[in-house]
Amino acid sequence: MQVSTNSIPNQSSLSLEKIKQLQRTSRREEIGRNWYKFSRNPISVIGLLVVITVILLAAFAPYVAPYPAHAGPFTDFANAKKPPSPTYWLGTDQIGRDILSRILFGMRSSLLMGVVVLSLVVPPGVLLGLLAGYYHNTWIDSLIMRLTDIFLAVPPLVLALAVASVLKPNLWNSMMAVSLMWWPWYTRLVYGLATALRNEYFVIAAEVTGASTAHILFREIFPNTVSPILTKMSIDIAWVIIIGSMLSFVGLGVQPPEPSLGTMIADGAKYLPDQWWIAVFPALAIVVIVLGFNLLGDGIRDMFASEEA
Repeated sequence: MQVSTNSIPNQSSLSLEKIKQLQRTSRREEIGRNWYKFSRNPISVIGLLVVITVILLAAFAPYVAPYPAHAGPFTDFANAKKPPSPTYWLGTDQIGRDILSRILFGMRSSLLMGVVVLSLVVPPGVLLGLLAGYYHNTWIDSLIMRLTDIFLAVPPLVLALAVASVLKPNLWNSMMAVSLMWWPWYTRLVYGLATALRNEYFVIAAEVTGASTAHILFREIFPNTVSPILTKMSIDIAWVIIIGSMLSFVGLGVQPPEPSLGTMIADGAKYLPDQWWIAVFPALAIVVIVLGFNLLGDGIRDMFASEEA
């Protein structure tokens, strides 16, 4: 009887499948360990819950807002400047719009600002930092880091205001303005890490074996910089939201009638202290968002720090 060779298991394929299975198991165990270390800090868990709540409220704002129409061009002067009540939980603004509904929609633009800005600045900032750190003490290092120093020499808010004032004031242009000032911080962070890692044995071994520059940068050095980068991103998103709110506060961000937390504070500041709720509640929303991301960032930092220790 002749046995088909296709029915005989291939030793190498079995070994490869076993290796993949072990890798998946190792990743699951690592995720479990990281979550255990993160969950042991109740303050960080609170920050995570705050962030998740804010994201869900912003994502489903049209469905959870009491008056979704108030987020657009809407006026109701008969109910203008109403204090908090069962009808309007956080009161109404100067033209009768529900503040709670506008806060929920305003959180959308704030979160979008943070996500888009970090998506634009992290990749080029990390790449430039890797190149400058790996080619330490060369013309590549000098060129990248001197350019970085020029941007870092200008106060971030001043640079963002200068760029935003030249562009047409809207959400996307304010994102571009903030992105222009934010990438040097990631270049500086990764530069310091890559400079230290370039002399490690595993990098030298990769060079000796003839590995390409791209392999060394992205397979050897970059994985060892992920923890600090993620920690910085989780904290930076709060700062980006603050800067974006500042731009809206001075009229260089989101334009009316689209709701923005910074614009709501600027409009409500005119009516302090009598109609305090118009400015105070949007300001508290920013405080809650920033506090949530900062607590989450602290938990991520402590989790990676304990892992490295």
